[in-house]
Amino acid sequence: MMKINELREKSTAELEEALAENKHELFNLRFQNAINQLDNPHRITEVKKTIARILTIIRERELESSAM
Repeated sequence: MMKINELREKSTAELEEALAENKHELFNLRFQNAINQLDNPHRITEVKKTIARILTIIRERELESSAM
């Protein structure tokens, strides 16, 4: 799980790449859960929170750039 400070240090391009990776991981975790092969179901929650953090930071940056 990525901390918010680690995410804020990344560039927007890096955040978008991390977002795509996390969405792919979430897809795989949900698939594993559907066929009962998921070892740690709490991982789904962690990935969803990381996605939300990334989206929040991207949105904050959009708002900052439009305010200027």
